[in-house]
Amino acid sequence: MATEKKKLDSAQKRVITSKARNLRNRMFKSSYKTLIKKYEASVASGDKAAATGLYTLVVKKTDQAAAKGIIHSNTAARKKSRFTNMLNAMA
Repeated sequence: MATEKKKLDSAQKRVITSKARNLRNRMFKSSYKTLIKKYEASVASGDKAAATGLYTLVVKKTDQAAAKGIIHSNTAARKKSRFTNMLNAMA
């Protein structure tokens, strides 16, 4: 008969904090992806005014994601470049 081994207090705390961080990161990623979809839809529809407004939000959110470590800094730079090219192609 095996007995259950009690987790260390530090391990229990890590489980709790990692769940909280995971939830926070998933929420951030979800809102980030939704914003990207809105931006791409406005570019596809040809609405320059809406696309310009969303562009600043998308770039800001991309920088925040990179700063929080949710996406890599090189990935953020690549995405921002693609967003800029999409906006410039509308002209």
